[in-house]
Amino acid sequence: MSDIDLAAYFHRIGYDGPRAATLDTLRSLHRLHPQAIAFENIDPFLHLPVELELAALQRKLLRGDRGGYCFEQNLLFMHVLRAIGFSVSGLAGRVLWGRPEDSITPRSHMLLRVELDRQTWLADVGFGALTQTAPLLFEPGTEQRTPHEVFRIATNGQYFRMQANTGNNWRTLYRFDLQEQFEVDYAITNYFLSTSPTSHFRTGLIAARPFADGRHTLANNRLTTHRLGEESVRRALTSATEIIEVLHTLFAVTVSDPAAFEAALRRECILEPKP
Repeated sequence: MSDIDLAAYFHRIGYDGPRAATLDTLRSLHRLHPQAIAFENIDPFLHLPVELELAALQRKLLRGDRGGYCFEQNLLFMHVLRAIGFSVSGLAGRVLWGRPEDSITPRSHMLLRVELDRQTWLADVGFGALTQTAPLLFEPGTEQRTPHEVFRIATNGQYFRMQANTGNNWRTLYRFDLQEQFEVDYAITNYFLSTSPTSHFRTGLIAARPFADGRHTLANNRLTTHRLGEESVRRALTSATEIIEVLHTLFAVTVSDPAAFEAALRRECILEPKP
């Protein structure tokens, strides 16, 4: 854990506050991290490997003008929090976003459990369009306001559901329990999500980034900007050049191989194949 470059991380997210393991520090880092490091799946979309070793995470997310998906985001955040002095362990969730509540899905999402001052907090800087921008106190049934949405943890027997209020409508993000997960557990799921032909991370483009009073999301070529308290604004992007520019300007993500990226967009019929 001593190999984490905290100075590079703090510079990347724009943090210049205290480095003590306090709730204020946790809240500040959790707010800044997703606003600086976008959720995105460009590597699996280009059929490139997703590496979870700390050196690879830092090379990509801290120095490479890139973001990543949940395993990359939350593993990096876990390394940072542990280096500061927080007690952190990994958990796993079964994604239910856009699915029936009783769906049986794999443990394909990573979140963090943080023990602080005899209280348990849940941190998650990698859930795409509804990534938390604050840690949540593990207090099932309590509505908790973040800089963006209101969240709550619902209970169902031995399982818990992470829910967000989206326009006066509670929607479940994922189901989880408190069984600790380890990096080897995430490596197995990461391999499937980044290499299986059935993985939506291989067949579609996803990017998401919150900003101070809203969120940008990109699903294939459909860009949505939502400001708090306002109607969402949507538009279709019509060329690889336009998508690459949007990724750069709104998501702070650099596409290093535009030709391969355009080929992937046409392969998945996000853009029409060349005649």
